Amino acid sequence: MIKKRAILFSVIINVIAVLTIADAASAEKILIYMDRMQNDHLKAYGVVYKAVAKGIGAEWLLNYRNGSFLMDNADFVRETANYMGVSFQTIGDGEAAEIYSIIKENNMDAVKIEKAPKIAVYTPPDKRPWDDAVTLALTYSEIPYETLWDVEVLKGDLKKYDWLHLHHEDFTGQYGKFYGAYKNAVWYQKQVALYEANARAAGFQTVQQHKCAIAKTIKKYVEDGGFLFMMCSACDSIDIALAAEGVDIIPAEIDGTPADPNCMQKLDFSKTFAFKDFTLEMDPYIYEFSDIDIDANKFFRNPMDKGDFTLFEFSAKLDRAPSILTQSHEASVKAFLGQTTAFKRKCIKDNVIILAQISEDEVKYLYSSLKEGSFTFYGGHDPEDFAHLVGAPSTNVSLHKNSAGYRLILNNILFPAVKKKKLKT
Repeated sequence: MIKKRAILFSVIINVIAVLTIADAASAEKILIYMDRMQNDHLKAYGVVYKAVAKGIGAEWLLNYRNGSFLMDNADFVRETANYMGVSFQTIGDGEAAEIYSIIKENNMDAVKIEKAPKIAVYTPPDKRPWDDAVTLALTYSEIPYETLWDVEVLKGDLKKYDWLHLHHEDFTGQYGKFYGAYKNAVWYQKQVALYEANARAAGFQTVQQHKCAIAKTIKKYVEDGGFLFMMCSACDSIDIALAAEGVDIIPAEIDGTPADPNCMQKLDFSKTFAFKDFTLEMDPYIYEFSDIDIDANKFFRNPMDKGDFTLFEFSAKLDRAPSILTQSHEASVKAFLGQTTAFKRKCIKDNVIILAQISEDEVKYLYSSLKEGSFTFYGGHDPEDFAHLVGAPSTNVSLHKNSAGYRLILNNILFPAVKKKKLKT
């Protein structure tokens, strides 16, 4: 009898020990830190995205170790992080409580990541002589996305997605203003023929009218709750298209018909996302749409000034939206150019939040809400290619896994995943 009791007691002790260990394991958290100790900042976003897609709990620790992630302890997170080369550490209840205490007492916040947003990239089906930094970042980070173009937009497919990206698109109907340099290039002529055919198929007389309808549909998508992220020439060309609705702004050399001589006076800036009071560039031989874009040539003339830009710091507890979008391990980000490199402050509407600037007059990165949705404009073409040329090879993102410039793109990708009621602008 005594022996049986001893065996029973031993079994109980072992069961308690197993339960204690299991309970301790479940209480542990995984910290994916995002300071300079992180091996691969970009793939860290992919780990978080994959984990959230599987229903694993995650929080974004704004301003704590440069925007780290705290996740529920799960084999999937550890295995995925190890496979992708992402640094992390497992911490207990006490360490997690200490982190929350630090966050409470400082300009930091913990924001729950609720969902893995469904992502769309607006891109033409024809092969172009340039690439897209966002699709490069998504691919490298192993974050899934789908592509769509004009037919899908007008058909209403945007409602399927939480997040939409536009890059080197020209919504003004001027084919990127490549006329001066590339009017005789085969790829340019094919693009003109394709866009004209698509406009006619969609029931529009001109490419400008067709692209304006696309721009209006995208704006409605944002107003209804979508998140829009734009880089390079998409940023200014979409606002020009919206302001010029019903007004011919295209020189005869490009589309065969003269522009309205009073087109400038007919622009309606109340229709735009971010820009106001801009002047159109009407010369078809000048590679600019308007005076929204800064003069990037000065960065070639002055080797001491390359256009590096500084991120602003926001109150993580009060201004969560801009805080999320500016999480970085570098306060100053190295410069990169584009057809639209950055934006003149004088052309930016008063309600728009400046996230980063090159100078007092030159803005690189901006954000604003728009009714139920929001948008971000990020000037430049590729954060790791200073002056990306037509026909240049794509950036090898694996060589830039700690890029602060690319990291800003990925902040935007996770932005729609955050609990909406906690965001404030």
